[in-house]
Amino acid sequence: MMNSMKIPSKRSTLEKKLDKLIIALFSALLCMCFLGAIGSGIFINEKYYYLQFGSSKNSDPQSNPDNRFVVAVLTMFTLITLYSPIIPISLYVSVEMIKFIQSNKFINNDLHMYHAESNTPAQARTSNLNEELGQVEYIFSDKTGTLTRNLMEFFKCSIGGEIYGTGVSEIEMGTAQRIGLKVEVKKSSTEAREKGFNFDDARLMRGAWRNEPNPDSCREFFRCLAICHTVLPEGEETPEKIRYQAASPDESALVVAAKNFGFFFYKRTPTMIYVRESHVEKMGKIQDVPYEILNVLEFNSTRKRQSVVCRYPEGRLVLYCKGADNVIYERLQDGDNDLRKRTREHLEQFGAAGLRTLCLAYRDLTPDMYEKWNEKFIQAKSSLRDREKKLDEVAELIEKDLVLIGCTAIEDKLQEGVPECIETLSRAGIKIWVLTGDKLETAINIAYACKLINNSMKQFIISSETDAIREVEDRGDQVALARFMQETVQNELKRCYEEAQEHLRSVSGPKLALIIDGKCLMYALDPSLRVMLLNLSLNCSSVVCCRVSPLQKAQVTSLVRKGANRITLSIGDGANDVSMIQAAHVGVGISGQEGMQAVMASDFAVAQFRFLADLLLVHGRWSYLRICKVVTYFYYKNLTFTLTQFWFTFRTGFSGQRFYDDWFQSLYNVMFTALPVIVLGLFEKDVSASLSKKYPELYKEGIRNTFFKWRVVVIWAFFAIYQSLVLYYFVIASSTKGMNSSGKMFGLWDVSTMAFTCVVVTVNLRLLMMCNTITRWHHITVGGSILLWFIFVFIYSGISLPKEQKNIYLVIYVLMSTFYFYLVLLLVPVAALFGDFIYQGIQRWFFPYDYQIVQEIHRHEIDSRMGLLEIGNELTPEEERSYAIRQLPGQKSKHTGFAFDSPGYESFFASQAGVSIPQKAWDVARRASMKPRSKMPRDN
Repeated sequence: MMNSMKIPSKRSTLEKKLDKLIIALFSALLCMCFLGAIGSGIFINEKYYYLQFGSSKNSDPQSNPDNRFVVAVLTMFTLITLYSPIIPISLYVSVEMIKFIQSNKFINNDLHMYHAESNTPAQARTSNLNEELGQVEYIFSDKTGTLTRNLMEFFKCSIGGEIYGTGVSEIEMGTAQRIGLKVEVKKSSTEAREKGFNFDDARLMRGAWRNEPNPDSCREFFRCLAICHTVLPEGEETPEKIRYQAASPDESALVVAAKNFGFFFYKRTPTMIYVRESHVEKMGKIQDVPYEILNVLEFNSTRKRQSVVCRYPEGRLVLYCKGADNVIYERLQDGDNDLRKRTREHLEQFGAAGLRTLCLAYRDLTPDMYEKWNEKFIQAKSSLRDREKKLDEVAELIEKDLVLIGCTAIEDKLQEGVPECIETLSRAGIKIWVLTGDKLETAINIAYACKLINNSMKQFIISSETDAIREVEDRGDQVALARFMQETVQNELKRCYEEAQEHLRSVSGPKLALIIDGKCLMYALDPSLRVMLLNLSLNCSSVVCCRVSPLQKAQVTSLVRKGANRITLSIGDGANDVSMIQAAHVGVGISGQEGMQAVMASDFAVAQFRFLADLLLVHGRWSYLRICKVVTYFYYKNLTFTLTQFWFTFRTGFSGQRFYDDWFQSLYNVMFTALPVIVLGLFEKDVSASLSKKYPELYKEGIRNTFFKWRVVVIWAFFAIYQSLVLYYFVIASSTKGMNSSGKMFGLWDVSTMAFTCVVVTVNLRLLMMCNTITRWHHITVGGSILLWFIFVFIYSGISLPKEQKNIYLVIYVLMSTFYFYLVLLLVPVAALFGDFIYQGIQRWFFPYDYQIVQEIHRHEIDSRMGLLEIGNELTPEEERSYAIRQLPGQKSKHTGFAFDSPGYESFFASQAGVSIPQKAWDVARRASMKPRSKMPRDN
């Protein structure tokens, strides 16, 4: 595929940071073991005569004071085994399980990302990048089929310097509204509109073109539309029933236009095209004309044009060519400057209306000229090496000295909800770049229509369509042109960057927008200028790149991804977007009119651009928050558990004596703390989906990586150390005064079982403290995990094992027969969690996160809508989805009933008037409360 790239293997940024955390934990493990090894070497040298170190009765090399180095080394290996739970091996399994369920149950089943018209749901094609959706800072978007519907309609045209078509495009209406003008849309003069044809002008319809000042140009224009293409007709050979299969919607629209103008293409063979022409020789006369197709020079993203060499029945040889205006203009014959000038004005007018333009041209060929060229064409066609390159070179020989016929203007309307979605994403702190192959004027006006650019912005335009550059182009010196272009682009980048810095220094300076075309971008991406381009682009809120190739799209995406180290997302719908989709951190494909290539290369697939708001602001934010909490909680609970064993090492002379039974240590992550963290990763959410979209500014917490910075890791480590000290020393200190029912002091395994029980209770209760949303699944898994520990220890303590393995025999029965055990079980977890409780209160009171401010704003609001579905309700996910589906009408689908949130939240969000005034920390402090949340359904 042209400009294609190798399929990359993608890992999320958070997952890479997790690897660094694991390395840090492994380093901590080695430090702890090294400290223990040094301690054992020192301890073994002390004069503890009653331990009989070095005696003949004790030949263990780990207890021989004569070789302290061996003692230290052996102790270090022993401690590595003892402290190994600090490495959360099961974390990766848990995270993968959580992300798999998030993708398949939540994203794929979200009815608010379901497109009823095409019966297309959202699709997560990978589960590796869920949390990456919550940290995207740059979006790179194609235009055609992504921002627009990719339903092309022939709208206007220019023939022989005369403009035809009286309609008003969607972009023109938006432009008029922007400057305060009222535009009356005329009703169509045609009785019924055919798909792909939205043209209103009686001067060209039903043979009226014969009365125009330029009938010969009109005839060539219509024949070029009917002949120069690769469309295949299907069905009956009648205008009403025939169907066209085209490589692109543009080609189909042009052939449909030719049919409506009276040049009906109805049949194709490998060498012939049959056109039913009306009103050519005289009004009312219809005749079938066969045209022999001699050669087809196909379109590609590099050539940006398509040509056909055909022979008329009377023997006339003609080359018809259509393509981008800049490409066609470079190949026109000298002369007729007036036609060129008028057509260029029309092109700019069409571009300003947001229409897609193509230029049409032809060239009459002599038989000798054609025969000589055809020999070269056949040689290039049969070449086994560099065939495409040789074909392009041969095409250059004949695609010159063209005669300009005119240009076409095709309208591609914006998709529903695109402007609103872009505005919402911009408020979320996401910068959106549009990368399109359209001309400069079209791209700018589409950007205006999408609300990507507005009049209040300072716009930097770097274009190759300037008088100075055209003057150098006309000289024909390509070396001088390249040198001049590079100098011009360098000067423009420098000037724009200096102006940008001045605007950014001013407090009330406007937002910035950069518009650059493909030719200038080619030089700007040169290694000597790309840093300057990157610095300028990063200062702009919006960037529009027009006339770009698929490779340039990928290069721009890689420039920001690697050069700025920002998280990027690319979204497109066609094969020419595949490279861009693969180059970004996250690729989103739109299943549209151009096949499934983009979807197959993507990480996520949606049917409409507007669904990007739900994918990022709802699912992306929640996934990022959930994975961050899962990782930090895993890290915390393993560190807390391991440190209690670490403190015990100091009490046992660094001998490597285990504090917990082997089965306790083995099942800690597998049974007693496993399920609650899964529920945390599936159901945690700070605010509802409706509030996530009402306050898109909340998304900035993910861009800033608020919840997984090293500062957060250090805070969790501090509380893990604090809790482990409380859990270990409180149990040890109090156990010296405690006695069992027989009046004996508690032994090692009594104390360790008591400490392990406190650890299990504490870490499970700590999970509830970190949850913003608590469901019945939280209660079931947390309570069930603690209960499972007691069931296990009851069974395990009651089993009579061999004498050397009877450490835990009847221990729990002895402990539970004493009041002291219950007192410790109540007070120690409370003391351990007291520091966390105070920290959370101070943090929420004085230093609230953005989502906590929103929680306080809506704390006492009760959503009175019927059928409120929140994750905090007493419904299982399957019950919620079944309920949501039942709310849908039986015959006509509507976008209501999100499986895991309030049905109809989109309409609720649309009714809101934007973001409330930002709340100060002290305003929140006056309302902040640590009371338990009400179980009443509400929008929390």
